[in-house]
Amino acid sequence: MPTMSTSAHDVSARIARLFVYPVKSCAGVELPEAVLTEAGLDLDRAWMVVDAEGEFVTQRELPRMALVRVQLKHHEVVLRAPGMLALHLQIDAVEAPAKVRVWDDVVPAYDMGDVAAQWFSDFLGQRLRLVRFDPEHRRLSSLQWTQGVEAPNQFSDGFPLLAASQASLDLLNQRLAAAGHPPVGMERFRPNIVLDGIEAHDEDRLGTLHVGDAGAIRLRPVKPCPRCPIPNVDPATAQAEPAVGDVLQVYRRNERLGGAVAFGMNLIVLQGDGELLRVGQLAAASWQF
Repeated sequence: MPTMSTSAHDVSARIARLFVYPVKSCAGVELPEAVLTEAGLDLDRAWMVVDAEGEFVTQRELPRMALVRVQLKHHEVVLRAPGMLALHLQIDAVEAPAKVRVWDDVVPAYDMGDVAAQWFSDFLGQRLRLVRFDPEHRRLSSLQWTQGVEAPNQFSDGFPLLAASQASLDLLNQRLAAAGHPPVGMERFRPNIVLDGIEAHDEDRLGTLHVGDAGAIRLRPVKPCPRCPIPNVDPATAQAEPAVGDVLQVYRRNERLGGAVAFGMNLIVLQGDGELLRVGQLAAASWQF
């Protein structure tokens, strides 16, 4: 099988971990491989929890969402949470059409029915419903950041993919330790792709990533990821404390984002719809400052 030559590029990284987050703001699923679509990894942010007005909710308001664990099976998604019976969702089954809001976008979706609504309402303590993104709808990423490339995504915050490097997390943990705080896991930052083999925050400076055999997959970093308070939430306990955000404020303020804290890079898919991303694949890129 032919392998990709990295000689034409400045940097070679390795995909160390892959995650999908089937239900927006609930726990992720780590996978050895995942199907890439133009809208990101298959089933990533395909479902979302909304309030009685159809407005999306996340760990920002309801940190206990971090305790909802997700398992992907062949034909279903299984959700589990402390004190709750498992909720089984058929991947290809929906109920009534709905209109919901995610950030500034009002998009068509499908309600997942009363059982799912009651499950989330009981666990999170307010009236909620679960919806599925309408795959016929094209919700586009910001054309300003994609430089005019139409890059659809589902219920993600704004872009198809998020990448971060292991070295970036290692640097944060060194700084947390120096400030007297325990280390944190990558799960707090909710990336789809974790890169190894590059220096801390080199992901900020990479051009198009050419991934896999013959570079059949091309992913373009387009925007540093501004961080909200979610990385302060411990995914094991749903308890929030400010150490992560406080430490990042010291060294990760990004002028391109108006001084917001950044960690990781949002990516769009230029090529590779239907290809497999796999742990261990090489990703070659040139510097882009």
